Amino acid sequence: MVSNVATAFPVLGVVAWSGTGKTTLLTQLLPRLRQAGLKVAVIKHAHHSFEVDKPGKDSYELRSAGAAPMLVASRERFALMQETPGQDEPDLAALLAMMAYHEPDLVIVEGFKAWPIPKLVLYRKGIGEPSILHDATIQAVALDDQSPVELDPRITPLNLNDIDAITHWVRTWASTQPNGTFLKHR
Repeated sequence: MVSNVATAFPVLGVVAWSGTGKTTLLTQLLPRLRQAGLKVAVIKHAHHSFEVDKPGKDSYELRSAGAAPMLVASRERFALMQETPGQDEPDLAALLAMMAYHEPDLVIVEGFKAWPIPKLVLYRKGIGEPSILHDATIQAVALDDQSPVELDPRITPLNLNDIDAITHWVRTWASTQPNGTFLKHR
């Protein structure tokens, strides 16, 4: 089933093959967007199991004992941990719904290639297949060299090594989005 899901904020996927530099780019981009006055939230897809908690900590022990969800909070931060046994992949629509409370100006989603959300694709020559450049949801492509395929004319080409140009594009793109309506993946 495919249905429309609306958010009160624009959603931009940043996708690339592993090793292209998604996280590196985002660590450079986020401070620039914040400096420009944007409140940006990030949802990162992990392809493996991960722990934000440590055995022996109270929150770990409570979660292990069956707390679902487990929220640990301090003056400086909080973390909500929810077990998702049997779930093949995270439900991006549900994760975006969790972001609404925080009222971001933009949510950047790192990964989630298969979801039909507007995307900024990063492509580095020699890393992965050029098939990533064939997606109807691509808004811009940041390349480190010439594109290995002819890009659709509606796609904005960017230089992967020009963080200022990428920042300008993201700011401009986000400012033109009425909201983050996208199709739910099923």
